[in-house]
This record gives sequence, structure tokens and C-alpha cells, in this order.
Amino acid sequence: MERNLKGMMTKMDVRNQIVMSQVMMPHHANALGIVHGGEVMKFMDTAAAAVAMRYAKADCVTARVDEMNFHFPVHVGDLVVCTASIVYVGRTSIEVLVTVNSENLKSEENAKVALSAYFTMVCIDENGQPQQVKPYTPQTDDEKTLYERAKAYIDRKKALRK
Repeated sequence: MERNLKGMMTKMDVRNQIVMSQVMMPHHANALGIVHGGEVMKFMDTAAAAVAMRYAKADCVTARVDEMNFHFPVHVGDLVVCTASIVYVGRTSIEVLVTVNSENLKSEENAKVALSAYFTMVCIDENGQPQQVKPYTPQTDDEKTLYERAKAYIDRKKALRK
């Protein structure tokens, strides 16, 4: 089940968002100089966990990653900027939208969205059991839009499980 990520919003409460960046190096890539998808996915997972843990003030682990679509390859030397934003919070889970922008630092071109995905993070206690997360109330119009999209998607997922 794919979610529409076109026209994504950017006006978010910075307390519910983390931005991480890194220049891609040869050890991240294959022999052609194209960064392994798994390297980018690992970076995305780290960002998703960081924003979820900051929000929950507890450990969070990845429970699900929705479909990832790679729009174009990321190359050695590119600056990769990973933005992880909380878009929905359930009883024990936190839905995080992660967007990856890639920029060739030697080019005049602007950064482009290389890929994006939703990560479902589960908050866990010291025994590794799911624990309740504080409620989330979107504040900005953009947060409200992303929240409604996420809620509709989660409701559809739940309906399919029945």
C-alpha cells in the first residue's frame, strides 16, 4: 500500500523533527560509485529512531518501514540530508516520515528528493516491552495535513487486518 508523498510539507515544530546530514564516501558505495540502498536506509532508520526517542523520552525500535521508492541514485561525494518528522502517535507507536535529499556539492543544481518512507517506531520500556507514548497534537497546518494523511493510512491498514 503506497502513500502519496507528493507536495510534502515543511512547516514543522522543530521539537518533532530531526535533520541529519552526511557526505557519502567510497565505503558507502558499490564499484560504480553509487551508494548502496541499505546505507541510505540505515541512515533513515537512525534519524527515525532519534526523533522518536526524543519525543518519547524512551527507547524506540523500528517495527515497520513502508515501501521505499528510490527516485534516482545517490553517488559518492553527494551530501545526503535526512529529515525525520513525527506525523502521528498511537498508543505505543510513533509514525515518522523520513525524507532523503541528495545534493551534488560540485553542481549548481538544487538538492533533490532521492527517496522517502514512513517508519513505524515502537516505544519500549527497560524490559523491552511496548510502553505508552504521550499523545501528539499537531500544531501547524502542515503538521495537521501530515497527521490526517497518516491517520487515514493507519485506519486503512487496521481495516485490512480484520
